[in-house]
Amino acid sequence: MGGQVTAVSRNEQYSFSKPNRPFITLLAGLGVEGDVHAGQTIRHQFRMTYEPDLPNLRQVHLMHEELFGELALKGFDMSAGQLGENITTRGVDLLGLPTGALLRLGEDAVVEVTGLRNPCAKINDFRAGLLGEVFALDPGSGEFTFKSGVMAVVRRGGTVRAGDTVGIELPPLPHRPLERV
Repeated sequence: MGGQVTAVSRNEQYSFSKPNRPFITLLAGLGVEGDVHAGQTIRHQFRMTYEPDLPNLRQVHLMHEELFGELALKGFDMSAGQLGENITTRGVDLLGLPTGALLRLGEDAVVEVTGLRNPCAKINDFRAGLLGEVFALDPGSGEFTFKSGVMAVVRRGGTVRAGDTVGIELPPLPHRPLERV
C-alpha cells in the first residue's frame, strides 16, 4: 500500500499558494525548512493571534493530486502548490488514513498524520466558489466533508522530491478517524 510524491512546494512568506521546488527538506519536529509554517508552535497566521503557544500540528500539508481532477470536472483548473500544500501525492488515500498514520517519503523522511486540513474562506479569494467544493455538508449524515488534504508533523527529517515513493504504516488498532486540526 503506497503511492508517489508528484510535487513539493514551500513558501518563505505568508501567501495562499506555494511555488513548486525541485526538492524540500523536512526537519524533525519543525516542518519544511524555509517554509513560513515551519515551527514547533502554531504558525497558521490567524490562529497565532489567539493560540500562539499550542503545538504545531500543521507542520506539513499533504494534498492528493486526484482532487485536482475532481475539481477540473467542476470548472476549477488547479495544480500542485496552488492550495498551499507542501507535498502533493498520487495513489494515496490521504483522507482515509487514521490519525497517527506514518508516511515514509523517499529514502529518509517520515511524517505523522495529525488531522484534516480545515479549509478557510481564503480559498474563495483564490477562486470564487472553490470552498464549497473542498468543504461540504453531507445532507444525509449532517457531517462535514473536508477534501483539502491532511496535516502532519515531521518525525524524521530528510529530503523529499517529486517521484519519491510514499509508504504507509498504520498505527495500532483501534484506528481514530481524522479530525480537523
